[in-house]
Amino acid sequence: MTTVQVELPDVLAQSAQAAGLLTPQALEAMLREQLKRQAGESLRALWASAPPEELTPEIEQMIDEQVQAVRAQRSKQEAH
Repeated sequence: MTTVQVELPDVLAQSAQAAGLLTPQALEAMLREQLKRQAGESLRALWASAPPEELTPEIEQMIDEQVQAVRAQRSKQEAH
């Protein structure tokens, strides 16, 4: 485990604490969700920037397989 220290404005810290958002579990869930969101945004940006003629069915299948592999790995990690 890694310990992280974060400096926040007092009002924000108090509001987050009152809402139960500063627990290790809540912070972990928020960070995991943000990482998923960023990975999805990166994939969409990559997809949008690739020329359409290069996105063959084979490449599409490879991308799908990679996404499924990442999801399976994350599910496995979250189960531990």
